[in-house]
Amino acid sequence: MTRERPAYHELGYGKDFGLSGLSERLAMAGSGTDPAAALGYAKELADGAEGDGAVELGEDARRLLAADLPERVLSAVWLASAGYAFAPGHYGMSCRGWLEKISELSTERLRENKRSYGPPPVRPVRDVRLCGAVVAEIQATAAALVRASELPQLVDALEKVVTGADGDLGMRLFLRALKTHSVPVPYGQYRRLQSLAEEFGFPAAVVHDGLDIAWPPVGANRQGVVQDFGLSRLARLFTAGWHHRTPRAAVENAMIGDGYERPPGSEAAITWEDTRRVLDSGLPDDTITVLWLAATDRGYNIDACGIGGREWLEQVVDVCEEHLTRVAPAYVPSASAASREERDAVLGEIRDIAPLAAGRVISPAFRPLEGTTVIDALEQVVTRVDPDLGFRLFLRTLEVLQLPVTEEQYSRYGRLGSHFQYGRDHLLFSVDHLVQRT
Repeated sequence: MTRERPAYHELGYGKDFGLSGLSERLAMAGSGTDPAAALGYAKELADGAEGDGAVELGEDARRLLAADLPERVLSAVWLASAGYAFAPGHYGMSCRGWLEKISELSTERLRENKRSYGPPPVRPVRDVRLCGAVVAEIQATAAALVRASELPQLVDALEKVVTGADGDLGMRLFLRALKTHSVPVPYGQYRRLQSLAEEFGFPAAVVHDGLDIAWPPVGANRQGVVQDFGLSRLARLFTAGWHHRTPRAAVENAMIGDGYERPPGSEAAITWEDTRRVLDSGLPDDTITVLWLAATDRGYNIDACGIGGREWLEQVVDVCEEHLTRVAPAYVPSASAASREERDAVLGEIRDIAPLAAGRVISPAFRPLEGTTVIDALEQVVTRVDPDLGFRLFLRTLEVLQLPVTEEQYSRYGRLGSHFQYGRDHLLFSVDHLVQRT
């Protein structure tokens, strides 16, 4: 974070906030909003989190007021960010006057919590490098913004807010302008905007939600994945305590877990390919059942429900295909061939841990699964299906069985994970806690 305070997401913000959050609410309300209604939306935002929403709202307004920007600049950025839903000038009010009302409303709300509250000095972000990066992104979309906007001075006004008032608020108002004008943003620029948002401490939704992103084609790539994915992630989500009315509903929910970095349908594509490989490999039904029960730590006991492993994975495939048809109808499955070196490396790690697994049991009190049975099933996945999937299920099994891992083993797992292009937190959130560090 660039300021001497916690990042916004650490303060509990999960979406847009402050003045940009207010402009979003007004844009959603539509044109013709009058001053009373606009102030009503401001009060709702200020009331959020027992009044804490007023902190950012008031400070945002005061940052703009303190910068002494011309009325034309304030008016342009406000109208663009609010989607022209509320124009103060239509009601005989200047934009500066509107900002003063927001500041006063925020102060009054905070005094309900603490009578002695007084607005602190504004704390603008003036970091030259960071502000320059925001200006560069504004310039990258300048032509599209000019074409889409009714305000020919908008680009210049946005830059003046960033450089003359506050880079943090300027970045958020720029994002609002992109959204209200439906400016397509190339994927590469979207990634840059998310990196900037991380530096400002914004929640990822501030960039993502409502932005017209030109996504690359959906594929089973791992770009943007930081933790587990595919069939191994799905199994993890079925650990005891999953909350869905039906197993199918749980799978449907899992398929929307693309996050903010990946094209819609990415998780379904990876899960489809994992699952399809297992089904096409000819693995015995009992082996597939063991793999699922082990990876879920018997969180969903398909055997107790009279469902075979192959039947269950066919249901998973159906859900993936339905989701892909809706969000990524042009998706084409990818084909990849595993090398012998990959198979040997993963098999080596499984066999290295096998003696420890032989003494463990999954679900000892209900239809126990012997560790040796699980290890045998994992070896079959590696040799007959895919070493990458086999390694992910192996890591999941280590977690379920709570097997101790040496630092040397963990280092090897890290190298294998890098080879398979796993995200930076894949091992951290699966087996890091099992490492026996000296």
